[in-house]
Amino acid sequence: MPWPNLAALQGGPFDGQPAAARSVSANSMTAKPSASPSTRSEPRIRPVPAVARAIAIMRLLGRRREPMNVKSIADELGLVPSTCLHILRALAAERMVSFDPSSKRYKLGAGILALARGVVETDSFAQAVQPVLDDIAAKWQVTAIGVEVLGLDHIIVTALADSKLPFRLHVDIGSRFPALISASGRLVAAFGGHSEKELRAKFDTLRWQTPIQFEDWLEDVELARRNGHSADYGNYIGGIAIIAVPVLDAFERITHTIVAAGILNQLTAEDTHTLIQELKAYAEGLSRQLYSLE
Repeated sequence: MPWPNLAALQGGPFDGQPAAARSVSANSMTAKPSASPSTRSEPRIRPVPAVARAIAIMRLLGRRREPMNVKSIADELGLVPSTCLHILRALAAERMVSFDPSSKRYKLGAGILALARGVVETDSFAQAVQPVLDDIAAKWQVTAIGVEVLGLDHIIVTALADSKLPFRLHVDIGSRFPALISASGRLVAAFGGHSEKELRAKFDTLRWQTPIQFEDWLEDVELARRNGHSADYGNYIGGIAIIAVPVLDAFERITHTIVAAGILNQLTAEDTHTLIQELKAYAEGLSRQLYSLE
């Protein structure tokens, strides 16, 4: 069953290429939600270099499939080798990284698994959304994903359910992606309360398989804000249709998304419409459950 051209569901052209000529005001889509307190300010975060460097080292080791030595880690991150070595030794003592004396190389340690397990076991969203994802994946034969929004920098997968089809996206619990990428990214822009200037700066760093212009992307953001869902029809990953709906807090700010991903031309237009309505209903239920919304 084919995934449809999503024009009818998105309110305009959506054929895998950016919308070309819709006139939309960027101010309406990037304005902060009116329900958010006007006096709310972000807490001041003081830089802690040692912590930032330790996290950067662990993230680097997490991205690499092969262990790395001190020099390669220091060169990659622009650290003084002696500083890098001291941080690695401290991390090794806490089992956050492991050291192979024979090769003099480091990799992530088993201590990370204990932390990750603790996150999953105490994450109320992950626990609440997992049965939802299981139902979606089984009923619609798609990969269903629960995503947490980490500001304007990243989104992270916190829950996952695969279909039984011989198709699987390369995504796992803990996978991180740029916050504005794909269908979830359009929702982050639509419901995150960020300025157009902030969005443009982050958008310019994104990598798409089929690139989209910023102005066209803003139009899709506005559609997502109006319709309460978004889709990426092959821009992010060629041949893959991705639909996402937002989970909003009491101030109607986005905190999470629920995502369904499948092969292009997998569902009919009618089935896709039904799937979107189900996703939106699930998201609204989670918002009420997590944030006591009535």
